Amino acid sequence: MSNQKQDKQFVKEITPQGEDFSRWYIDVIKKADLMSYSPVRGCIVFKPEGYELWENIQRELDRRFKETGHRNAYFPLFIPESFFQKEKEHVEGFNPELPWVTEAGGEKLEERLAIRPTSETMIGHMYAEWINSYRDLPLLINQWANVVRWEKRTLPFLRTSEFLWQEGHTAHEDEADARKETMQMLEIYRSFAEEFLAIPVIMGQKTPSEKFAGAVDTYSIEAMMKDGKAVQAGTSHYLGTNFAVAFDIKYLDRENQHRFCHTTSWGVSTRLIGALIMVHGDDRGLALPPKIAPTQVIMIPIGPPKTREQVVGRVDELYAQLKQAGVRAKVDDRPDQSPGWKFNEYEMRGVPVRVELGPRDMENGQVVLVSRITGEKRVVRQDQFVEEVQKLLTETQQEMYDRAKRFRDESMTEADTLDELKSFLEQKRGFALSGWCGSAACEAQVKEETGATSRNIPFEPGVSKPKCLVCGEDAKHTVVFGKSY
Repeated sequence: MSNQKQDKQFVKEITPQGEDFSRWYIDVIKKADLMSYSPVRGCIVFKPEGYELWENIQRELDRRFKETGHRNAYFPLFIPESFFQKEKEHVEGFNPELPWVTEAGGEKLEERLAIRPTSETMIGHMYAEWINSYRDLPLLINQWANVVRWEKRTLPFLRTSEFLWQEGHTAHEDEADARKETMQMLEIYRSFAEEFLAIPVIMGQKTPSEKFAGAVDTYSIEAMMKDGKAVQAGTSHYLGTNFAVAFDIKYLDRENQHRFCHTTSWGVSTRLIGALIMVHGDDRGLALPPKIAPTQVIMIPIGPPKTREQVVGRVDELYAQLKQAGVRAKVDDRPDQSPGWKFNEYEMRGVPVRVELGPRDMENGQVVLVSRITGEKRVVRQDQFVEEVQKLLTETQQEMYDRAKRFRDESMTEADTLDELKSFLEQKRGFALSGWCGSAACEAQVKEETGATSRNIPFEPGVSKPKCLVCGEDAKHTVVFGKSY
């Protein structure tokens, strides 16, 4: 079999979403060359195609963090065991996932060291040293790091034993200022997910059983994948004075009194890459929103060998114009691959816009633009090329958000009873809005009988459910329930 035939089949070897969504997901990330499995269980290698997505996420979020006064620092990977004992709820929440270092340099350590699952304890210890007076507040720090949580079930990007993330940690004079920070960061995550990743999200508060270990309140943004499951796409925690008391983070106030700081933490991780793939991908492979796509435009010269030099020369000129305008473009002028193979390949890799130029287009002073999302072909004049490409990229970004939101809205239902919720989840896919009395027992029963968890208590549920779906008592909250990754 020729290489070209093999390559063509390779592009097509993707399990349809409707047949097996998990298999589709694995097929796509491997075919698109985003990652490789490592020899360590539950850990992956980010290949350049996958890591570039993270770099683009990092770049955009970092800009937004710095605009709101946050600065980056870096804290150690190893955390003494005694630090975890200081905040009881925190250590209980993380204990099952903690890997420990017990020996180093051939000797047993006096104290075990945990490999960072999150940094509240280490940062709390350091903040106690750094903060003395109200003049030191607020302290607004973020770190970009790797963390380790020894997961039992893993799935590339979405749930791995080691993953990459950012974690913000801030200290404030009072509750009002700390809560303002908590909500500001949640809003940054919402706008980033919706405007940059084109992923619609539901903002809300986590129930007590789902909140972060050691937090007073946890807030989240929840996204729906194409199989109807949820991904928690970002969290922001108001920690009250829990960690300040545990680590003695005090400041001298304006009246010369010692007070405990109110602290927050907030983070998103490389699971956003998994969400991106599952929200937008289709049976042809990846579909990347233009704002995050490493390559926004792929340019493919077409036509017979005798016109090749002339066509490639013009493509290069147009490419230079795009580059000057800040568009991330690439030219694929390899003579040993057919245009058809290239079309399939870049479609599978999710490149938002394809540009085709052949000898007839040269004669007519035109270029063909093709949308990855709609498949629409636009014939545009070469002298309007850059503007038309930028216009199509803007339209594509919006179209991808609109499609994802339409799918989510169509996959939402209301369930007044546990039986209704069961029936919905057995027959369809998606989220359900239901009333909840606030009892942990009723929440646990939902999980036990349906496999769904409370995703959050949405700020804007759209409807208010009067009765608890389990016990039928008056509902304290309207909650989003769904199965999740």
